Amino acid sequence: MLSTSLAGVAKMLEGALVSYMAVMSVTPGPNNLMLAASGVNFGFRRSLPHLLGVSIGNGVQVLTVGLMLGWVMELLADWRLWLTLVGCGYLLWLSWQVWRAGEPQARQAVTPMSFMGAVAFQWVNPKAWVMVINTVLLFLPLHASVGRTLLLAASCVLINFPCVSLWAALGDGLRQQLAGERARRSFNGVMALLMAATAAYLLWDELKLAGVL
Repeated sequence: MLSTSLAGVAKMLEGALVSYMAVMSVTPGPNNLMLAASGVNFGFRRSLPHLLGVSIGNGVQVLTVGLMLGWVMELLADWRLWLTLVGCGYLLWLSWQVWRAGEPQARQAVTPMSFMGAVAFQWVNPKAWVMVINTVLLFLPLHASVGRTLLLAASCVLINFPCVSLWAALGDGLRQQLAGERARRSFNGVMALLMAATAAYLLWDELKLAGVL
């Protein structure tokens, strides 16, 4: 039984799935911008709950979509715009938190994102929805078994984690260079603006798709 499961995971990790998940996971997006900022401000170790929440949250999302694709697609048709509004609003709030992280008086109040916070964020992260739905449609056969869906979800976690970890590690590696207050505040300002710009673009794109603009 164990050898069969391991063989299934190995097959899932072949070729196209690895390429697709790695590219989608490692390219800039809300998760990776937040992880880089977290690495700079809190270090890699304190960012681990955030990292695990992103990767495991992605796996849970893949599992849920894989098991209930029809229901999820119907839900997205009705709630996609609202999910985007919530996700972009939350991302703008996080941008403000990153901006404030550079202020001496705010450093004690600002903390790394929690595991559950990172898991929950995946459900309102537009990029995560695109990645997850495409993964299920491309790599899960129609009427796939629960076991096959679980294997896909586990494979996505295994691929996603090292990719997003690079961003937190990059931030952690920059901590010494950004040890000065002015440098840290400048970095946080740039990251906050990038996150806010990402939220604005995602919102604009969704409103345009919905025919509002």
